[in-house]
Amino acid sequence: MPRTAQRFHEDPGLQPERTVLSWGRTMLALCTAAAIFLRWLPTHGPFVLALFGLAACTAIGIYTTQQARYRRGSVGISNEHVEPDAVAVVVTSTAVVALGVLGLVTVVVF
Repeated sequence: MPRTAQRFHEDPGLQPERTVLSWGRTMLALCTAAAIFLRWLPTHGPFVLALFGLAACTAIGIYTTQQARYRRGSVGISNEHVEPDAVAVVVTSTAVVALGVLGLVTVVVF
């Protein structure tokens, strides 16, 4: 059977779809955090814009790489060899730790 957009892989567990959904939840959480940071603006001043920018840029980065991530997972399942996306995990983890540190600095210092 030829591969089409509807049948790109033969995974009964739909692993690529679950992975994309989890990255989508991460993106939604970052957008929510960015909105909360904007609410801090009157209280903590313009330093909060750094928090907002980091959260928004990380969410945009996840959004722009979703299609490639799905395709890579689907092709990997078809080839029976899936490479982990370690770079995306490290970048996202670093951004979240940086958001936490900057959030503490904002609350304690400003």
